[in-house]
Amino acid sequence: MRPKNLRLISLCLTGACLLSSCAWSPQPAPEAAAAPVQAESANWKATYAQLAQSAGKVYSLDPKASAIRIYVFRGGRDAKAGHNHVLSAPQFAGFVYVPFSGLAGSRFDLEFRLDQLELDNPEYRRELGPAFASLISKEAIDETRKHMLGEDDFQANRFPFVRVHSVQIAGEAPKLAVKVQVSMHGQERDVWVPLTLEGLPDRISVSGSLVLRQSDFGVHPYSVLGGLLAVQDEVIVDFKLAGA
Repeated sequence: MRPKNLRLISLCLTGACLLSSCAWSPQPAPEAAAAPVQAESANWKATYAQLAQSAGKVYSLDPKASAIRIYVFRGGRDAKAGHNHVLSAPQFAGFVYVPFSGLAGSRFDLEFRLDQLELDNPEYRRELGPAFASLISKEAIDETRKHMLGEDDFQANRFPFVRVHSVQIAGEAPKLAVKVQVSMHGQERDVWVPLTLEGLPDRISVSGSLVLRQSDFGVHPYSVLGGLLAVQDEVIVDFKLAGA
């Protein structure tokens, strides 16, 4: 094989290892850990403590009993050389308030840090079948995190948090339609999400999915080698949240 071809293959493989515009490792990046941005969840605790004194019930969401999965898909002219990715949020803070008068007056808030997301857990990848089955090395994960949390992409040092706040709730349990405000990368967008609500009144279980476009939040989907390797703009978020 000619040296020129070997160099091209090496570049492609390097780009494939970096593929993912949502790819973060489970360990906090040093610059994100030092960020002055404060968590909103501390304020939420006081707000929901007040709501608990009113005619309703407050549920604290439990990360250990919940699951948040984010799916990022390979793209570009040579997409097969890249990887699909699955991210998870093992740590988050969240609360739900349900008044006794009905679900229309309910509200919820959820928050997690970008630098605490777990990338490509092998067990989660196996569950998703052939499209996610390939193993990704720790070195590739670390390199992806370094790039994606940096100033050229998600800027986690300036915008470490993703927040979701309910704006409007319609429907009747177990099927609801909820308008949520998603805050990410210093921008806010409203999205309608179908939800399935179960477990009331002793516990709460909420499940659903939504699609987010990275470009809607001012983030340019990652691309390398002039678009030979890239990731798709659309990201799928699946969640099942439980609490008591």
